[in-house]
Amino acid sequence: MLFSAVLLAAAVGSASAHATFQELWVNGVDQGGYCVRLPQSNSPITSVSTNDIACNVNAHPAIGTCTLNAGDSVTVEMHQQPGDRTCANEAIGGDHYGPINIYLAKVTDATSAVGSSSSWFKISEMGLPSSNPDYWATEVLNDNCGHYTFTIPSDIAPGQYLLRAEVIALHVASSPGGAQFYASCYQLNIGGSGSATPPTVKFPGAYSASDPGILINIYTQLDSYTIPGPAPYGTSSPTVAGTPWPTTATWNTKGQPSTDPTTPPGGAGSSSTTKSTTTTTTTTTTSSSTSKSTTTSSTTTTSSTSKSSTTTTTTTSSAPGATQTKYGQCGGQGYTGPTVCASGSTCKSSSPYYSQCL
Repeated sequence: MLFSAVLLAAAVGSASAHATFQELWVNGVDQGGYCVRLPQSNSPITSVSTNDIACNVNAHPAIGTCTLNAGDSVTVEMHQQPGDRTCANEAIGGDHYGPINIYLAKVTDATSAVGSSSSWFKISEMGLPSSNPDYWATEVLNDNCGHYTFTIPSDIAPGQYLLRAEVIALHVASSPGGAQFYASCYQLNIGGSGSATPPTVKFPGAYSASDPGILINIYTQLDSYTIPGPAPYGTSSPTVAGTPWPTTATWNTKGQPSTDPTTPPGGAGSSSTTKSTTTTTTTTTTSSSTSKSTTTSSTTTTSSTSKSSTTTTTTTSSAPGATQTKYGQCGGQGYTGPTVCASGSTCKSSSPYYSQCL
């Protein structure tokens, strides 16, 4: 019976139910996909030794960076298909049972930081919340329309961070290489006055293919489960309950939006920690009738805050007939690049902020 169950799970898992973390909420405010680095597909990583284990395969840069404070409540949101936020389908189905892990990495610039070069510390996890019967974190995720909520540690140092949200599906993990890793990275600017610098790990490096929480047969009664990776900083993992886990949603699924916000979300943290940006645009115009040149400069500065940056921008246009390569960006709010996809791919929208050649 157990062997048959494993074969059935493998067949189901290979056919459907792949998923992606694709939205973020801060203190209950919907940030949509504004600061997530979406991977090229909803397929999993299966090797713990590849650089892709950090932020997934060819994850494109996020549109922006989400602003919040240490101590804030954050919710990541997962769904099977890009742009589908409804609760009609499971967030990750096909008996993809397993744990949820959340990591942070302090970086110099969240918009350009490389996940596999960053140093990560775990801040939240859920594995097997109940053993009567066995009930997994991914089932809790499905109960709540793909939402998992946690708290940013209140004492960490302010600055730019990457946040890594991960599900490990264990339905075919009884043989090496069978575990499936679904991860997305988010770009954050975290304010506050803390100074803590927790111990860190690397991806790849944090996991081994033979870890007891990665190489495991989940089709037996499990009274406990060892969640892969380090212990979470500033909190503890939920204990395994000996009573049935309540399946009632703790997230307001009735109020779930069907689409992402149509405008970039504002910072959800307090105004004292909002990132300040000074933008200078210079335009030079030369008259064809004379040799006289006129240069006009304009500068706009937001209110002074905990972190400032200066950006000089110029506007360029694509060459006539330019095409975008497969998996490249081809549209979205503020995008000015090629909108025609290379032969064999079509420009498809996953949110108001991003369209991709698929």
